[in-house]
Amino acid sequence: MTFDYNTTRKKLILAEYGRNVQNMVKYIVDLPTKDERNRYAQVVIDLMGFLNPHLRDVADFKHKLWDHLHIISDFKIDVDSPYPKPSEDAIRFKPAPLSYPQQRIKYKHYGKTVELMISRAKAIEEPERKKAMVQSIANFMKMAYVTWNKDSVADETIIKDLREMSNGELQLEENVNLQRVEVRQVVSPSRQRNSNQNKGRQNTNRNTPGTNRQRTNNTGGGKRY
Repeated sequence: MTFDYNTTRKKLILAEYGRNVQNMVKYIVDLPTKDERNRYAQVVIDLMGFLNPHLRDVADFKHKLWDHLHIISDFKIDVDSPYPKPSEDAIRFKPAPLSYPQQRIKYKHYGKTVELMISRAKAIEEPERKKAMVQSIANFMKMAYVTWNKDSVADETIIKDLREMSNGELQLEENVNLQRVEVRQVVSPSRQRNSNQNKGRQNTNRNTPGTNRQRTNNTGGGKRY
């Protein structure tokens, strides 16, 4: 007795439709007349739409279903499609691999964005606009520094780094005050929920009358007339 394993079967072209749909498409390809192929192809298209209802939210989902039908048949099905047959080269086109950036970042805690901002600011000719740009860059550098270091940073450090990164072309006044940056500790939802529950118990205990004191008074002296 031999077993039929998936590893011995033909590879699924579009796994989201399953092997039964692929077998039905293969059956349609081998039908002798075009009328039969058209009739059965429409049934398979309806079934493919039923198996993937999320495609109904996609624009021209019928067009996509017919494209998938051609792809599942390995572009061998001969039917009267209401849409143009997709190109096999376009479907199997592989884009060129993206090259990994090889740019060296001198101050990694500021990132490449600060270096690009500094280069743009150096090209500004208007004095007032350039001054505002330098101020914004310094504020951004302070925010990036605190995010990376999780500690406070002196404005003099930001001014010094800005001067070094711009080769002395961008400078701020020594007595300038940069925007204050605060780092808020992120609390997990479970810890926040436990904290809220503890606060609720404390408020309940605080607002509840002295039960023990009342119990002592009621049981200490017997009946009173």
